[in-house]
Amino acid sequence: MKDNDSLQRFLFDGTDIRGEITSLSSSYQDMTVIQKYPPQIRDLFGEFLAAASLIGASLKYPGLISVQATGDGPVSMIMTECNQKQQLRGIVRGNFEEQTLDHDLDIVGLSSLLGTGTLAVTIEPEKGERYQGIVPLELDTLSRCLEFYFEQSAQLPTKIKLASSSSRASGILIQQMPQTKSCGQNQVDWQHFSALLETLKPEEQTTLSHNEQLFRLFHQDDIRLFESQSISFFCSCSLKRIERALVSIGLEELLSTCKEQGLIKITCQFCDKEYQFSKDQIIQIFEPSASMLH
Repeated sequence: MKDNDSLQRFLFDGTDIRGEITSLSSSYQDMTVIQKYPPQIRDLFGEFLAAASLIGASLKYPGLISVQATGDGPVSMIMTECNQKQQLRGIVRGNFEEQTLDHDLDIVGLSSLLGTGTLAVTIEPEKGERYQGIVPLELDTLSRCLEFYFEQSAQLPTKIKLASSSSRASGILIQQMPQTKSCGQNQVDWQHFSALLETLKPEEQTTLSHNEQLFRLFHQDDIRLFESQSISFFCSCSLKRIERALVSIGLEELLSTCKEQGLIKITCQFCDKEYQFSKDQIIQIFEPSASMLH
């Protein structure tokens, strides 16, 4: 499918409503192959990735957005990140062995997996102030929770549909922009497009192209679809970042670990890349010239 791993923006001509549609395939599979989550967790993870892609489309300058939920259910934390280049990564944490999940359920609700908790959307521009909005996980789907987030933070009516399968994660968003038309006409337009979007089925999102989905929904309306932006899996871990983390632990504790284990091994939780450090390398991190003396 030509729309795999891409995001596109669109506008409804003659209205104050904009939209975005996203599909992740190879990028999604690259992440789920590393982590190997149970099906219900994998599908929820896919929805979070699609959500990060949709919200990340608002980044006009270098920066990062994250969508993170924490709760007291089998999934204790799920987090996805997206930068202005539509490069994504994510992670799920919790006690969710497959045998602990109810396989009799075709759909496992958000509350069943995360329990009682919160959803946080964080925007971190490289230059500028960090912003975070937090809402309770009180609604039945991630889509509904995010709609409530937009209602509370941006105060812009927003409709979101998210879907995920074993091979594809997809999302579509429409949003009422600041009004240039009469309030009455805006309300009519919003109700019209919201009602149409509500008819989109999850299986259509994970099997149809962007053009097919938009035609299926809005073929009687004038819609302007913009060029696609590529999506990829990208982990920002690096040797320098790992070294900074080691410095926070302290030299004495690290040398003690080296004595017991021979090497210090650290595996990135996002991409599974392993970093190894010998005693001499640890010493050099703390005192770059010290290795000359050992």
